[in-house]
Amino acid sequence: MTGDVVWRPTRQRVAAAELTRFRSGLRAELRDADYLDLWRWSTENPDQFWSAVADFEQVELGGAATGPIAPDDMIGGAWFPGRTVNYARHLLRNAPETALIVVDDDNRSHTVTGIELNRRVAALAAALRSMGVRPGDRVAAVLPNRAEAVIGLLACTAVGAVWSVCSPEFGTDAIVSRFAQLAPRVLIAVDGYRHGGREHPRTTEMTEVAVRLPDLEQVIWVADLRPGEQPAVGTPVHAWDAVTAGNVEPEFAELPFDHPLWVLFSSGTTGIPKGIVHGHGGVLLEHLKMLRFHSDMHSGDRHMNVASTSWVVWNTLVSALGVGATVVLLDGSPVRPELGRVWQVAAEHDVDILGLSAGYIHACSKAGLEPRQGRLRTLQVTGSPLSEAGFDWVYENFDDMWLTSMSGGTDIGSIFVGGVPELPVRKPRLQAPALGVAVAAWDSNGTPVIGRPGELVVTEPMPSMPLRFWNDPGDQRYRESYFDMFPGVWRHGDFIEFDTDGSSVIGGRSDSTLNRQGVRIGSAEIYRVVEDFAEVSEALVVGAELGADDYDMVLFVATMDGADPDGLKARIGDSLRTSLSPRHVPDDIVFMRAIPHTRTGKKLEVPVKRMLQGSPLTAVVDLGAVDDSGLLREYEDFAHRRHNVRTP
Repeated sequence: MTGDVVWRPTRQRVAAAELTRFRSGLRAELRDADYLDLWRWSTENPDQFWSAVADFEQVELGGAATGPIAPDDMIGGAWFPGRTVNYARHLLRNAPETALIVVDDDNRSHTVTGIELNRRVAALAAALRSMGVRPGDRVAAVLPNRAEAVIGLLACTAVGAVWSVCSPEFGTDAIVSRFAQLAPRVLIAVDGYRHGGREHPRTTEMTEVAVRLPDLEQVIWVADLRPGEQPAVGTPVHAWDAVTAGNVEPEFAELPFDHPLWVLFSSGTTGIPKGIVHGHGGVLLEHLKMLRFHSDMHSGDRHMNVASTSWVVWNTLVSALGVGATVVLLDGSPVRPELGRVWQVAAEHDVDILGLSAGYIHACSKAGLEPRQGRLRTLQVTGSPLSEAGFDWVYENFDDMWLTSMSGGTDIGSIFVGGVPELPVRKPRLQAPALGVAVAAWDSNGTPVIGRPGELVVTEPMPSMPLRFWNDPGDQRYRESYFDMFPGVWRHGDFIEFDTDGSSVIGGRSDSTLNRQGVRIGSAEIYRVVEDFAEVSEALVVGAELGADDYDMVLFVATMDGADPDGLKARIGDSLRTSLSPRHVPDDIVFMRAIPHTRTGKKLEVPVKRMLQGSPLTAVVDLGAVDDSGLLREYEDFAHRRHNVRTP
């Protein structure tokens, strides 16, 4: 067993945990069971577990059951058949007195009460119905992380329409490549956004988006930068303030448990983004379970997660309303005017549970930042593995912080592994598998493994698994994405290594696996070594097969100001050799001005690999879906030169 224990919960904290309260309603042998025994029960008895979750959360289920709660198959099976539900109804019923705190880019803030949120959602839902929107129709939105996005989501889902949203910094082509698949009847769009102290007008781009959606019938316009102005898009345009005014009673469509809730899109780095369809009931139960049991979120807490509306983390942030928590929406840049902005906002607004990316923690650590203290008690980290140095920095700066590292995905809208408030935290490990998730590590033969990396698989259905992919006849793309390697078993595409106590380490994407001399290497173990150097801001490693016999493994490194590249290159190579193995030392270490990401923060390993293999930039990635298209062109230039040298 590896990994130092850096935190243990007090008896008082365990006693007060929501997971403990949930256990108290279970049969006697489960109340004091070891967590792994509770987890096994939850995966082996899904009907009992998920029924208990629904009862505990007092989810309003209409209709009458027509079969077992849990399906046998991951594809095509129905959860809670015959029952009805509405995601928006549960969230609005439980919204606290202060539902939203919206913090602008300039740190000015305003609140939205639970009463006001209900009123504005009811008004917008009524407006959508008057526009002809019915259950199953699509409503698309281009909105920043502000109240309008929350209101739009809840109004849309109250009607039973299918929601999809993009962040406004996305390029026009990236937005259209997503929304054109859905043929939305209504588009909600903003005229611009603020980021890092600058205004970014988007009226021209939003007009183009509207024109390029041929089935669009209505536009709802959020005039944030230029109040009173409206675009000319060839379809009726309604002012946001007008359609969210009024005083009507909330009305919620009674929907089948698996009625489509929203369409989330894959990153779009390799081909047309996949539209992932989730259902009302599955998402509601998974989110409530994740927030209540694995985040220990209580009614009355304040929750902030640094996320754009295009990232699945934003969806889980909104779901915090369903446990009675106040949602803090942070608009604009998390690092401007200074790196510590997130900590300052969290302290100022009495945030209890804060969600951050591992990259932000690493940046704070390397900058020697001393965060502003507040009443923060839980720190959630996701997006990529957190290094040991990241764990150390957190516990050097917070005395009694529960640091819960989590790993899940857009695909399931939830987590596979994450935090458990009654267990110790061991760096750099994730504490345990999530309740109700039959997650395991399998080798290439389909044999479970402990103590060494394997493919992250899920062997039993989860309520929030996709209903389907959008426009995917016969579920062909869906099956190819998750079920080709192990028929009937979900293979996620990540490496994971479990220890005997159930804790785990994520080893990076298996579809960008490094393979040196027959040995498969996860990129995350290289990042843990390289990004631990104080001079390194971030790294990206790829291994490209070049024909039958040639393999090119390149490590790209972005450094802090003042770093000595020559000396650093030698030290990185030595550290990889001694800390890992000679096979982990790349063929070349290349210094670049930055590391490229999708707009949701994922490193672009696969597109860079494909460029090293000779593919042009435009064939491997949608430039509108990346954070810096100019940077990727620099990588393309490097890859083109290197490919020509290595493959004459």
